Amino acid sequence: MNFPLYIAKRYLRSKSSQNAVNIINFITFFVIVVGSAALFIVLSAFSGLKTFSLQFTNAFDPDLKAITTTGKFFEVTPQEEKELQALATIASYSKELEERVYLTYREKSHLATIKGVDANFNSATGVDSTLYFGNWGVTEYNSVIGIGIFNLLGVPLNNYQRPMIALAPKPGKGSINQQVLNSKPYNDLPLVVSGVYAVEEELDRKYVFTTLPLVQQFLEKDSLTVSAISFKLADGKNLKEAKAEIIAVLGNKITILSRKELNGSLHKMLNTENFATYLIFTLVLIIALFNVVGAIIMMILDKQQNLRTLYALGTPLKNLRRIYFLQGLLTTAFGGLIGVLIGTIIVLLQFYFGLIKITPSLAYPVSFDWINLGTVILTILILGIISAKIASSRINQKLVAIN
Repeated sequence: MNFPLYIAKRYLRSKSSQNAVNIINFITFFVIVVGSAALFIVLSAFSGLKTFSLQFTNAFDPDLKAITTTGKFFEVTPQEEKELQALATIASYSKELEERVYLTYREKSHLATIKGVDANFNSATGVDSTLYFGNWGVTEYNSVIGIGIFNLLGVPLNNYQRPMIALAPKPGKGSINQQVLNSKPYNDLPLVVSGVYAVEEELDRKYVFTTLPLVQQFLEKDSLTVSAISFKLADGKNLKEAKAEIIAVLGNKITILSRKELNGSLHKMLNTENFATYLIFTLVLIIALFNVVGAIIMMILDKQQNLRTLYALGTPLKNLRRIYFLQGLLTTAFGGLIGVLIGTIIVLLQFYFGLIKITPSLAYPVSFDWINLGTVILTILILGIISAKIASSRINQKLVAIN
């Protein structure tokens, strides 16, 4: 049997004759449990917030999106459409055309983005799941707006007698002359609001959805012109393979972006916040684990006579250090595991029962992630090894020498 491990386990279970040492050991163990539980709960909370934040963009953004490499628009020929339809990696795709417009209704106005979409848009994205009330409409001039625009303009649903008006500058080339100034410099488009979507504040004030042919006509574009194509991957298909196949069809006129790349700044912000929180709580754990160093040193001093006896019986100095190194490591490991277990129970209770609420109807989001679990356990073990190594190194020849 491993002699240092056997002694370390005995010391771990047994109480010291000095009550102060027992209290210090209990506080040390308690701090490790609380620290590891807190770290896991906070990481789980940030994972929940990340999932909660990204679910809004996931409803709007497709698996892959083709945008123009240069300019604002590009053309998709009938032959290219046939080739896209034949791709095995793509379940569906949707063409879209968008442009900034000026919305007016009665005396109110708002700058927004009009997005013309074809009949496949709802199958290529999950935007239909964001519909708050109303419907996607059945006539050519129906539109769906965000609830932010709806509240700003006060547009009633299905108002065919006085629809909302979208204004966009007329496209043109060359300098502005008197003839241009005398004519109307913009196109106007009446839109009947048939539905309202709700996602999050910024997106709710941004988009007006309507049919693709209507927007192409409004912006004076032909039926081949689009600003982007949204793609939904077929089940089990590889993202990189799909990208390569789409580029092979459409060529270098487009750039393919994944959902993560479309929201790169959001992902970067969330990951940075998560990492910063991890560092802060790890610093707290580092400070807390100084208790381990102090507790082991107190144990060494309390068991000094035992150390001298073992040394006199022939136990090498290396093995004596190993006893207290293993004791510190076991204390940290058991405390960390119990803390993670407590943290897991709290996270699962919040996940299934929503004990803590942000609003009366919305529970604080949490997410159980095995990566977070492994991160906490690995962090505790590494810090435990370092603190146990520092404390056990205090055992030297002078300490165990018999006077």
